[in-house]
Amino acid sequence: MQRITILGATGSIGASTLDVLARHPERYRVYALSAHSRVEELAQACRVHRPQRAVVGTPEAAARLSALVADLGIAVEHGEQALCDIASSDDTDTVMAAIVGAAGLAPTLAAARAGKKVLLANKEALVMSGQLFMDAVKEHKATLLPIDSEHNAIFQSLPQHYARAPGAAGVAKILLTASGGPFLNRAVETLGGVTPEEACKHPNWVMGRKISVDSATMMNKGLEVIEAHWLFGAPADLIEVVIHPQSVIHSMVSYVDGSVLAQLGNPDMRTPIAHALAFPERIASGVAQLDLTTMAALQFHKPDFERFPCLALAFDALRAGGTAPALLNAANEVAVQAFLDRAIGFRDIDRVIRQVMDEVEHGPAPSIEAVLDQDTRARAAAAAIARLRG
Repeated sequence: MQRITILGATGSIGASTLDVLARHPERYRVYALSAHSRVEELAQACRVHRPQRAVVGTPEAAARLSALVADLGIAVEHGEQALCDIASSDDTDTVMAAIVGAAGLAPTLAAARAGKKVLLANKEALVMSGQLFMDAVKEHKATLLPIDSEHNAIFQSLPQHYARAPGAAGVAKILLTASGGPFLNRAVETLGGVTPEEACKHPNWVMGRKISVDSATMMNKGLEVIEAHWLFGAPADLIEVVIHPQSVIHSMVSYVDGSVLAQLGNPDMRTPIAHALAFPERIASGVAQLDLTTMAALQFHKPDFERFPCLALAFDALRAGGTAPALLNAANEVAVQAFLDRAIGFRDIDRVIRQVMDEVEHGPAPSIEAVLDQDTRARAAAAAIARLRG
């Protein structure tokens, strides 16, 4: 019986995880759930899954949740330290790290330092502090399994005992597939008029608003490039992004002998979640079997960096190293929120990020404090730039 903590239980990944867990009550028990402000949804999940602990973002949210679950005997807590506590508790075995953004960094790192089985859906833990995070995984003998469909596909397509090094096991290149989002075929000159509603209408995946915008700009793929670098030890030149609009092949690994191994499946996050929960076994996820006979064609294209400048910015940040990826991530979070708030236009997102990358000096990332300091500086700069553009 695995005891599971879900960080970010009310988001799309959290909801999918709870769905998979509910299908296997003989294997899994929910220890703790967290959400930032969606108290009613968290209360409903608590009633169904009966965790021992629940964590929210603020004292006010904790008071509301306590009232809603008063009859359940659940310990209700709030704040970052409480998140770190449930992620590192001796009473949990597996942590689903699904908090979106930099807010997920501290509890995800706490889980790694506690030697947990970490199911990583939070890109920012690796984007912001890749070396620090991977060092913590190694030092504390944590188990790290990727949840992003692309990285999970790569993990499945690599040899079982793959060593994190360029060229290991005959690996020639990692191929990250991308749907291209909702604007793959829209005229570039019209992208300035994109609305938040249009940007959040992904053609294949059901995701939160921030991640949907990242898909529309392809920043999500840029962050995944950085994540792949840390997960699989591949330098930027050995990571290639391929546009695949059907989202059937989730990613591939190319080998020196000419072989290319791919993982295919319907676009449903329950597949990688179930894979990671049960690894190295397999369990039912609730996802329909893929019927290849219904597919007319599978298409592949090179990404257009004029259409998707955020992808180029992410490659630049990876090559720069140090705290540059943290600057990129922070600037993107601020710019995307400004766009969702209608304070800036869609094409201003990459311009804000580029200006932050040009103006805020980056350096080494020797500690989490240094990373968070750069994160704070980048957010302040991005907010100021966004105000001027608005």
